[in-house]
Amino acid sequence: METGVKIGTPSTWRKYKTGMCDGCFAGCCTLPVEVSAYDLIRLGLTTEDEAGASLKKTAKRLQRDGVVKQFFASTQVFILEQTAHGDCLFLGADRRCTVYVKRPEVCRQFPKIGPRPGYCPNGASEYRPKGASERRPNGASEYRPKGASERRPNGASEYRPKRTSRPPV
Repeated sequence: METGVKIGTPSTWRKYKTGMCDGCFAGCCTLPVEVSAYDLIRLGLTTEDEAGASLKKTAKRLQRDGVVKQFFASTQVFILEQTAHGDCLFLGADRRCTVYVKRPEVCRQFPKIGPRPGYCPNGASEYRPKGASERRPNGASEYRPKGASERRPNGASEYRPKRTSRPPV
């Protein structure tokens, strides 16, 4: 099914309407994910102490671990790595977020923020598995954490938060 919607071309995206995520195959999860230190803490990838000591050192460690692709010291923004297929590291084989409850703020706010605020790449066919229907399996209307089979940093199947003094949001 050709829709004319292309992930990498925001001008082709559809105006967001309530319920669009119901039949989506996580097109937004193929975009680069910008995160803050607080997002990394919430995900359990670093601690407040480590981030407070040096974000540059934290970024270098997370780059070695295969979690962070880039760090911009001037804005304190980290860009998460993506899988070989261009998916978010936290996107499971079933196209559901494996860290939904702990997901980064940019994911929580999408499509209010992003490459084209108010628009969504829903309907882009290049990421829909062949033979997949428009609807999510079993009619699910939201992403829920589930086991993932794709490569995760250091072979982990799911991230578990480390204890910090601030409770996760």
